[in-house]
Parts: sequence; structure tokens; C-alpha cells
Amino acid sequence: MSIEILEESETSVDVRRMAALSRFVLERLRVHPQAELCIKLVDEETIAELNGQWMGKDGPTDVLAFPMDELRPGQAHEEPEEGVLGDLVICPRVAHRQAQEARERGQAGYSGEQEVDLLTVHGILHLLGYDHAEPEEHAEMFGLQARLLAEWAGET
Repeated sequence: MSIEILEESETSVDVRRMAALSRFVLERLRVHPQAELCIKLVDEETIAELNGQWMGKDGPTDVLAFPMDELRPGQAHEEPEEGVLGDLVICPRVAHRQAQEARERGQAGYSGEQEVDLLTVHGILHLLGYDHAEPEEHAEMFGLQARLLAEWAGET
């Protein structure tokens, strides 16, 4: 599996951890071992520009997913497809701010690192075709996201 992480945010994200988490998720979801993923860590200005350009929204966001070959999770009875999964763009500063806001709402112990982990898993799921626009989709995606993060926490 090819996982490239480009650190352009000048933050203290542990890129080795992020790569390991990404590999863990892709393996759990039976994505082809030759699939390619690129994660770019950017500042708020860069993600705000991308958010405006590609999503038509103002201001910075936490994560953007740009799927390439429309790969899907492998099923137990079939071989996973080979190809380029796509690109994730994550803004660690927004993630850390969201974690701080969560702590202020009483989610004690919720760290910026945990938020970056969540955004990494969330973005990968979007690259694999998961969405959360409809209630059923939301339940499926967020349930899978929670399960993967819990399994990851058990591994680290």
C-alpha cells in the first residue's frame, strides 16, 4: 500500500502514526494492497481556498476528500480493486480547535491527536464512497468510523 503524507501545515502531527492508522483502516476494509493514498496536511488559508473552490463553501474546514478511482471496500467473496484511492486534505489547526471545543463541552480527555485520527478515518471512508447525507448513511458511516477507531485504540 502506498501512503504518502505531505506535511505543509507546520504543526506537530505524528505523520508515522497517521500513516500507520491509514494502513490499518485500509487493511481492515480490504482495500487492495497496491492502492495509493495521499494525505496533505495544510494550514487554514489553504483549506479555506480548497473549500471555496471545490465545495463552494466559505472558510476553513477540517477535512476534504478527493476520490480518484472510486475504489470500494473489498468484500469477503471478491478480490479488492487496484487503483488510486485519492487525496485527503486535513487541516490540523482546525482539528485541534474542534478538539478544544469538544473538551469545553465536557468531552474530557479528547485530544487534538484523537481529532486528527477521526478525520483521517472519516476522510478515508469518504474516499471509499461512504457518505452521511441521509440518516441511514450517517448511521452506517459513523458506526464504522467508531468501530475502526476503537479497534485502532486497542492496537496502539
